[in-house]
Amino acid sequence: MTDVTPKNRWKLLGPGIVVAATGVGAGDLVATLIAGSRFGYALLWAAVIGTVLKIALAEGVGRWSLSTGRTIFDGWASLGPRGFNWASIYFGIYVVIWGFVYGATAMTATALPLAALFPVLDLKVWAIMAGLVGLGMVWFNSYPVFEKIMTALVAVMFVTVVGLAVIVTPDIPAMLRGLIPMLPEGAAYYTLGLIGGVGGTITMAAYGYWIMAKGWKGPGWMRVMRLDNRVGYIVTGVFVIAMMIVGAELMYAAGIALAGGDRGLLDLDEVLRERFGDVVGTLFLVGFFATTFSSLIGVWHGVSLMFADFFAHVTKRAGDEAVRGEKSPAFRGYLFWLTFPPMALLFMDRPFGLIVAYGVLGALFMPFLALTLIWLLNSERTPKEWRSGWLSNSMLAAAAVLFCVLAGRELWGLVM
Repeated sequence: MTDVTPKNRWKLLGPGIVVAATGVGAGDLVATLIAGSRFGYALLWAAVIGTVLKIALAEGVGRWSLSTGRTIFDGWASLGPRGFNWASIYFGIYVVIWGFVYGATAMTATALPLAALFPVLDLKVWAIMAGLVGLGMVWFNSYPVFEKIMTALVAVMFVTVVGLAVIVTPDIPAMLRGLIPMLPEGAAYYTLGLIGGVGGTITMAAYGYWIMAKGWKGPGWMRVMRLDNRVGYIVTGVFVIAMMIVGAELMYAAGIALAGGDRGLLDLDEVLRERFGDVVGTLFLVGFFATTFSSLIGVWHGVSLMFADFFAHVTKRAGDEAVRGEKSPAFRGYLFWLTFPPMALLFMDRPFGLIVAYGVLGALFMPFLALTLIWLLNSERTPKEWRSGWLSNSMLAAAAVLFCVLAGRELWGLVM
C-alpha cells in the first residue's frame, strides 16, 4: 500500500463521492423538498439521522471488503445452507426486474430537465439519448475516468443546489430548532422517508466494488475508506438540508404544493423563474440534470459490476477477474439490459404485475443489506479485529429496523 499521511489522505478520496452522487436522485430531492414545504424545518433532525445511518451502512460494506479482500457478493454467497444460496436467488431475481424498470425511470428522469431546457425534442427522444450516452460513457471508460466524471457532476450539483439554498436565505434559528426531534401531526410518513430514503439504494452495496476499483486493498486503507465514506455522505446530507431549506423558505411560507416524483422539480423551476428570473431557473435545471445523470451512470457502472460478480458466482468462476471485471461480457451485457429493453417502457403504460414485483423486491433490498451486514461482520468470516463493535452493531440494527418498517409500509401500500 502507498504510504498514506493525514495530509495526502484527502487527495485519495473518490468512491464516497461516487456513491453519494449515485444515491441521491431527483426523486430524493423532491421528497426532501416536499417535506420542507409541508413542515418547514421540523424534520431536519430526521435528515441528519438518515445521513448517519447511511454512513454506518456504507462503512460496513467498505470494512467487509477491505478486511476480507472479498466482495459483498462473496459474503452473500457464503450465507445459508450448503447447496441453497438464497441470497444469490433473491439477488438474481431482483437485479433483473429492478434493472428493467429502473432503466426506464432513470432515462425519463434525466430527460425531464433536458426537455425543459431544449424543448425542440420530445421527452422520449431525450430519454433514449440519455440512456445511450450513459451506456457509451461507462462502456468506453474505466473507473478512474468514471470517477472524474462523477466528481464533476457532484460539483455542478453542489453549486446549484447549495447556491439555491443560499439565495432563498435560510432562517438559521429555525434550522437549529429543527435539529430537536419532534413529530408534527401527519409527518410520520415523511419522517420515515427522510431517514430511510435519501441516498439509500442498491448502490450502497456497490461501494465495496468501487473502492476495489480505486485500488484500495487490505486493512491498511481502512482510515482512508472511513474518511471517504463520511465525506461522501456528508455531501449527501448537505444536499438534503439544502433542498429542505428551499422547501421551507420558498414553498412553506407561500403554501405552494408540488407534484410528487421527479416532475416536482419542474414545478420548482417555474417557481424559481417567477421569483428570481430565468437565469436562476436555467441554472437549477442544469443542477437537476447533473443530479439525474449522475444517478444514471452510477447505476450503469456500479450495478453492472455487481451483476458481473453475481454471474461469476453462478458460473463457478468467482475468482476470475475477466469474468467479473469492467470489460467482462456479463458487465457489458447488464449495461445493455439497463439501456435497451427499458426503452420499450417509455412507449407504454408500465405493466401492473411488473411494477408490483419491482416494488416488492426494491422494498426488501435495504433490509436485506442491513441484516446480512450484521451477520457477516459478527461472524468468523470477518477477521476478529475488524468485526463490528457495539456502536456499529447498534447503528446497523437501527438501520435494519428502520428499513424493515419502511419495507412493511411499502408492501402494505402495494397490496392495498
